[in-house]
Amino acid sequence: MPAELRFSDSDSWHIAPEPSVAASVATAGWCARRGWPVHPLAAGRKTPAANCSQCRTTPHRPAECPCLPAGRWCHGFHAATLDQRRISAWWGAHPEFGVGIACGPAGLVVIDIDAHSTQPPTRDRILPGIPIGDHVDLTGLANGFHTLAVLAALRGQRSPAEDDTTLRVRTPSGGLHVWYRAEDNRRWRCSAGSSQGASLAWQVDVRAHGGYIIAPGTTTRDGTYTPLDSVREPAVLPVWLAQELERTGHLPAPSIPAPRPVPPRALQAVLAAGGGQHGERMLASVLAPVEACGQVSEGAGFSDALNRAAYTLGGLVAAGRLTEEEAEHALTGAATAARPGQERRAAQIITSGLTAGRRHPLHLRRGPR
Repeated sequence: MPAELRFSDSDSWHIAPEPSVAASVATAGWCARRGWPVHPLAAGRKTPAANCSQCRTTPHRPAECPCLPAGRWCHGFHAATLDQRRISAWWGAHPEFGVGIACGPAGLVVIDIDAHSTQPPTRDRILPGIPIGDHVDLTGLANGFHTLAVLAALRGQRSPAEDDTTLRVRTPSGGLHVWYRAEDNRRWRCSAGSSQGASLAWQVDVRAHGGYIIAPGTTTRDGTYTPLDSVREPAVLPVWLAQELERTGHLPAPSIPAPRPVPPRALQAVLAAGGGQHGERMLASVLAPVEACGQVSEGAGFSDALNRAAYTLGGLVAAGRLTEEEAEHALTGAATAARPGQERRAAQIITSGLTAGRRHPLHLRRGPR
């Protein structure tokens, strides 16, 4: 990070909102045709339309609500739908409603950049997990556009605010929503850029599972959410940004599978490959199922394959056939190649499998003399 880091007011997107028609059946239908489940927002506001009186007076979980099966919109984004007939009924009767999109079911990760005029936090909260030394001049740092630009510069990347390959939506308050598609089947979660918990950067929120985003074209009492340029489709979430989201806790605590030994037939193949001096052939045999997962994006049983490989190599470490460093290096390399961007989860699986495998030394038979 450069020692002199200054910002000007022009770095913010302070653009007056353009006039626009109220959100309607057309806007909601447009979103639904793209596979983005929609739900009503209160007229002129950013919040979901109110629940019915019974739901307000009788607390219950959305999954137990009788309104949703009956086609009513209670419980905010939990009521989001792709049903065009339901959409026509909801917004046909209430054209004043705005349009919200349930990010999780839509497979969306939206970077919500704010430009609020507030005092910056302490240096340790500007970029969570990244210390900013006192020698770095932060004069002029004033909003989420600045903090996201700093993070991108540290990674040698272009700021998402400048990413003209994806849908970007200007907000009435001068902020920006940068839309991406999540294609790796991971359940990215929401965060707020001023929270004590998970956050990407100060004044940079994340909208994903467990949250919603306001549809382009929706008008509130503050103005209209207006797309920039001509791009109307979200691009795939960049790998570097996915890595930052994982680093800052935007994935739920992983469920690490219980360590399991390799099946008998696979074990025999490993034993045979380990005969004599054929260490490389032995490693190739163990890692082959992990590497095969790289041929498909999901549904290949990656966690289980990596777990079994780690268990096996843990047994070989315990038997003195290779060092723990060699085992970790081989497993990490195979996992990274098969599932780039999932290094943290892979490391947890590797540690768990190796630990369990070391309790069961795997002594290989000698090959023919």
